[in-house]
Amino acid sequence: MGLISELKLAVPWGHIAAKAWGSLQGPPVLCLHGWLDNANSFDRLIPLLPQDFYYVAMDFGGHGLSSHYSSGVPYYHQTFVSEIRRVVAALKWNRFSILGHSFGGIVGGMFSCIFPEMVNKLILLDSPLLLLESNEVENLLTYKRRTIEHMLQVEASQEPSRVYSLKQLLQRLLKSNSHLNEECGELLLQRGTTKVAAGLVLNRDQRLSRPENSIDLVSRELYVHSIRKLQAHVLFIKAVHGYFDVRRENYSKESLSFMIHTLKSTLKEVRRGSGSWCPATVTHSGPTSPISCTGKTPGLAPGPTSDHQDLSGLTLHCGRSLEAWGHMSSEFRKQRPLVGRFFYHPRVPILLPGPDTIR
Repeated sequence: MGLISELKLAVPWGHIAAKAWGSLQGPPVLCLHGWLDNANSFDRLIPLLPQDFYYVAMDFGGHGLSSHYSSGVPYYHQTFVSEIRRVVAALKWNRFSILGHSFGGIVGGMFSCIFPEMVNKLILLDSPLLLLESNEVENLLTYKRRTIEHMLQVEASQEPSRVYSLKQLLQRLLKSNSHLNEECGELLLQRGTTKVAAGLVLNRDQRLSRPENSIDLVSRELYVHSIRKLQAHVLFIKAVHGYFDVRRENYSKESLSFMIHTLKSTLKEVRRGSGSWCPATVTHSGPTSPISCTGKTPGLAPGPTSDHQDLSGLTLHCGRSLEAWGHMSSEFRKQRPLVGRFFYHPRVPILLPGPDTIR
C-alpha cells in the first residue's frame, strides 16, 4: 500500500502535518505516534494492514513536520487532545478509529472519553488508555513546575539550534532506545530533522521535555468515570517488558491490574466461543522475521468468525494475522512479546464483517 499524499492542515499557530495511505473511500483511521516520534513511526506498519481503509498519521504539534506552538504557549495534554479534534474537523470525519502508540494512545484514549460518539475503535499499542496518578501524587506539583521552568529557560536561550551529522543523531537515538535498530532510527530521523548547510537540525520543539511534564495523570475515580463514557471497541496490546515494565518503572503491576479490571468490568471482554479468556503471546526476533507463538489458543477472535484460529495463524479480532503486529513491535522499539486483549462496549453492537482488525 503506497503513500497517497502528504497533508498540511491549517491551525491557528501554523499547520499540522500528516501523511495518508489507502482508499479515500475506506473507513478512516487516525494514527498517533509516541512521544518525540513522528508520523514515520507507521511507515512499515501501514503496508501490512488491510488496504481498504484510509489511514492518516499526523505529527503532533512540535513534532515531525508540524508547526511549533506559539511563544509562551506550553505543551499540555489537553492541547494535544484538541489537535485531534482540529485534524478530524479539517478532514471532515464524523466517526473514525484511532491507532495510538504509547503517548499517542494516551492522547487518543482521552479524546475517546471526551468525544465518545466520534470514535469507533480504539487500538492501544503498548499504551494505557489513561495514566493513573498512583505513586505520583507527591510528584504532580514538581512536574507542573518543571514544565513552566523548562519553557521559560528555552525561551530565554538565544542559542541557535545545534547542528549534527546523521551519524551523531543516529548514535544518540540508538543509545537512548536500545531496542531501536538503525533502519528504523533513520526512518524517524527522515521526518524528525531538517537539512542545513552544516548538517542536520532536529525539528522538534525544544520546549518538549519529559512526557510526564505534559500528560494529565488521573485519579482512579476519574479513570472509572472516563471508561464509562467510552463508546468505542478497545483493543489493548501490551509489549512484555515494554512501557509498563521498562519505561515506567513506577507504573505498578497493581495499577495495570486495576486498569484491565476496570475495562473488563465496565466494558465487555470478547471471549473465544464459550471458553474462558486465554492470553496469546507473540514473539519475534527481528523486523522481518516470522512470528512464533507460545501459550494456548488465542482468545481475541470471538468464535468461528475467522478461518485462522490455530497457532500457526494467530489472529486478532476478525481474523487479521498477527504477523503485522509482530512487525509493528519492532517499528515501535519493542522487539519483545506482545499480549492482546479486546474489549467492547455492551451498548454498542460488535460487527464482524470481514478479515481485518479495525472495521
